[in-house]
Amino acid sequence: MFVVETYAAVRRFVFLEGHSRREAARVFGLSRDTVSKMCRYSAPPGYVRSRPPEKPKLGALTPVIDKILEADKTGPAKQQHTAKRIFERLRDEHGYKGGYTVVKDYVRRQKVRSRETFVPLSHPPGHAQVDFGEAIGVIGGVRQKIHSCAWTCRSPTPAL
Repeated sequence: MFVVETYAAVRRFVFLEGHSRREAARVFGLSRDTVSKMCRYSAPPGYVRSRPPEKPKLGALTPVIDKILEADKTGPAKQQHTAKRIFERLRDEHGYKGGYTVVKDYVRRQKVRSRETFVPLSHPPGHAQVDFGEAIGVIGGVRQKIHSCAWTCRSPTPAL
């Protein structure tokens, strides 16, 4: 991997100073393909996997892990399974021969994926928010679309 300074120096040499890519390859001791990639991207693109890595040992047991995690949602927090306990159950009950780290990583990803997010809604004094919506309702036996508007406002001075 090349440092960003080398990346920038090659681009400066080719684009600003007007030298050829072949000359840049010779001066910096790089292959012409590498210089071509450095000129193509303004910043190092980094490595991106084409597909997720396969987990042949864990693959068949992911529904079991998902079922355990789903059951944990209804139980008390103190009695929820840890990744280590799930690994032990897979090993003892299902004959899992894989490693702990693979199980731990899968459990962490599943817990993050199912975590509920909360975005607090707050407005500084003097600002308001208006929300518009529509729903289907039955008025006088006729089904029709109903439009609604709700607004909230925070007064800059407290009401007495």
